[in-house]
Amino acid sequence: MNLQQKYEMEKGSKIRIIRMDDNNGKDVAVHRMNGVVGVVDFIDSIGQIHLKGYGLAINPEIDEFEVLG
Repeated sequence: MNLQQKYEMEKGSKIRIIRMDDNNGKDVAVHRMNGVVGVVDFIDSIGQIHLKGYGLAINPEIDEFEVLG
């Protein structure tokens, strides 16, 4: 099962970021992403989810998010 099948998402799907891991406080930039609703631009070769207009990738193994549609 690939990531798209697991989360029923594809390019153009809306997702809400619930919480991104901040690497034990070392990555303060991720806090601005908590609560963001965005549109999936692409899923890269290692399974990270990239949203249109944002520079950070969501790692589905450690970050919390929900697929809205």
